[in-house]
Amino acid sequence: MKKVLFATTALVATASVAAADVTFSGYGRFGIAYISDNGTGDSDTNVTSRFRLQIDATAESDAGVTIGARARIQQDADDAVSVDSLGADSDGDGVANFRSDRLGSGINGVRFFARSGGLEVGVGNIFGALEFMPGQYPIDLGLTGHNYDYTAFNFGGDAYDSDEEGAAGSNGVELMYSVGDFSAHISASDIGDRVAAYVAYTYSGITFALGGQDSDFAGDTELTATVSGTFGIADVALAYADNGTKGDHIVLAGRVAVGAATDIEAYIVDADQWSETGFGIDFNHDMGGGTSLRGGVSTGGSLGDETLVDMGVRFNF
Repeated sequence: MKKVLFATTALVATASVAAADVTFSGYGRFGIAYISDNGTGDSDTNVTSRFRLQIDATAESDAGVTIGARARIQQDADDAVSVDSLGADSDGDGVANFRSDRLGSGINGVRFFARSGGLEVGVGNIFGALEFMPGQYPIDLGLTGHNYDYTAFNFGGDAYDSDEEGAAGSNGVELMYSVGDFSAHISASDIGDRVAAYVAYTYSGITFALGGQDSDFAGDTELTATVSGTFGIADVALAYADNGTKGDHIVLAGRVAVGAATDIEAYIVDADQWSETGFGIDFNHDMGGGTSLRGGVSTGGSLGDETLVDMGVRFNF
């Protein structure tokens, strides 16, 4: 990640601010995605791409409190345009849905925060306690993520939204705290009157996390637990979630290095909401300088009888 810093005098006009900076980071990815059945009985192959520019701006008071904001500018070209927004029940099942298309350009809703030591308060486009909980994203399969079936809470809670909603995006509040090997996070929003929290502790390199949520949405996550760590040559995570009316969701995922610059990731998921057990495997090859060659294949789970294959290049900056 490369940083671009602007002098305090160029950003603020008061002498009470001790330091200020703006950091630009992000990534780009492009490649090919193939699905064996696009809903018509035919296979489909398309170019897939994403460009994400993340902007982090902070200032520090004389008392040492860091105050800042995060925003993203993102463009994707994956599927057909949708007008559904985060928090909308687009399929009528009583659960707030995320946009699946992410087709468009623009700045997302901003997350504002104040941080001192291990304590942070965030408002606006919050991270969300369950989304931010250790073990919920044990891997990042292939080039595109492959529907993220290996995320046990299955997006049944608040999460940082990258869509181009701007100031009209979702709003919430959260409190995060960490000290040593212990961390905790509580979040709340007016989307389904959600209130969620987790606690996590790392012992001998193994992280244990437990989270829960109260929500008006019947299909939202009620309870989730994860265990993750390094065992021998592999990074392994086991996750469970009680996702309300969607039922139980169990994930086993891992990553193993097969060379100095290459690793393989895999997962198996069993979820009550899907008739098929889900599987996936990928490879990630580091080409140096923040660039990598990635590809993966998955089937079952949210894909049903379909098979999704992708391959392409990602570069981080």
